[in-house]
Amino acid sequence: MVSIARKNLFEDLPRFLVAQAGIMFAVSLVTIQTGILEGFTGSTTQLIDSTTADLWVADVEMVHLELTKSLLFRQVNIAQKVDGVQKAEPLIMGGGLWLTNIGQLTPLRTFGFDPEGELFRPQTTAGSLRDLKQPYTVMVDESKLNSLNVQIGGSAQIRSLPAKLVAITQNTQSIASSSVVFTSLENANAYIYSAFSSKLDCKLEEEGVNCTTIYEKSDKADSFELAENLETPEPLSSTDAIAYILIKAKPGQDLEVLKQKLEAALPGTRAYTTAQMSKKTKDFWKKRTGVGFILGLGATVGVIVGMVIVGQILYTSVSDHIKEFGTLKAMGAPDGVIYGAIVEQSLWMAILGYIPSMVLCLGLSYWALATEGVIILITPLSAVGIFAITVVMCVGAALFAIQKVTRVDPAIVFKA
Repeated sequence: MVSIARKNLFEDLPRFLVAQAGIMFAVSLVTIQTGILEGFTGSTTQLIDSTTADLWVADVEMVHLELTKSLLFRQVNIAQKVDGVQKAEPLIMGGGLWLTNIGQLTPLRTFGFDPEGELFRPQTTAGSLRDLKQPYTVMVDESKLNSLNVQIGGSAQIRSLPAKLVAITQNTQSIASSSVVFTSLENANAYIYSAFSSKLDCKLEEEGVNCTTIYEKSDKADSFELAENLETPEPLSSTDAIAYILIKAKPGQDLEVLKQKLEAALPGTRAYTTAQMSKKTKDFWKKRTGVGFILGLGATVGVIVGMVIVGQILYTSVSDHIKEFGTLKAMGAPDGVIYGAIVEQSLWMAILGYIPSMVLCLGLSYWALATEGVIILITPLSAVGIFAITVVMCVGAALFAIQKVTRVDPAIVFKA
């Protein structure tokens, strides 16, 4: 029966190639859609998962990492004094606009942290976190260098303030977020609450808005330089806004107990473990937005298209060899043997369609991450799951062809 399955499969090469193209399309669509969904949700929690914090203290109305109400800087000191807390560090978050030296605008998400802290330390691929202690210096993800039109040592502008790139990180950029910029607490506070630049707002002067120049363009380099009258960012005051308080618990401390203590000491807040914070953010993007539905729908369409194509090919193949199957039945071959040949043919189609499509998807995921910073996450577990879907898809399609053989009359071999 193996020879029959293979003979039917490779007898008509153009038909075989069409079938494999259909399977490759279906498998690729399912792989990419599920990979984008997992990569998308995973990218939204990269910053959370990369920290060494045991707990995140947030406003009680926090929705996900980038959607929360502000806390006050003085609450960090309160948290530090809670029994069971070893370390408490603030994290600032806010929006902004990036202006390149050629006048290109890009929306930003600015994160401010203590470069000398222990709990939030993005890994650098160039430069040092200590360099962020300098006034108006920033770090960005390497995937955003092209879109921000800047290289290390170069400068741009965030709202009204200069921004010199002194360090580069990686695997910190969420697909769902604007370009992420990291800097010190003082710099972040200045960037987030500064006015827009005179260059950005030159059109506003026509509307009566007074624009004060606090940067100047260097004649020696195509970048922004600090103006002499620009003040150094001031340290945070007790009433300055922060987004989160990161907590490191003392060894042996029960986190659930510590959460209750923190929430009691800081009314209007809620404490989350890192895992809970990550899950809350992922659940938001999967359940409260249309992302999960759209990508899941695309994967479903891929499976349906694959089943239709494979089913059509197998049905046609069986129809073309109906006399051969009738001969086997006339010779007394059991139905299980005949059906097995059709199922085996579908399994060969699944394997030969799955392998090249998975290679293609792995190459595409590498290219997307390297050039666009888009994560198409294909794990060994997901690859095995997609292979199982491919097999079910092809075997399911084979059932349509089997229905044709079921109704075959062995006497057909004696008809002219």
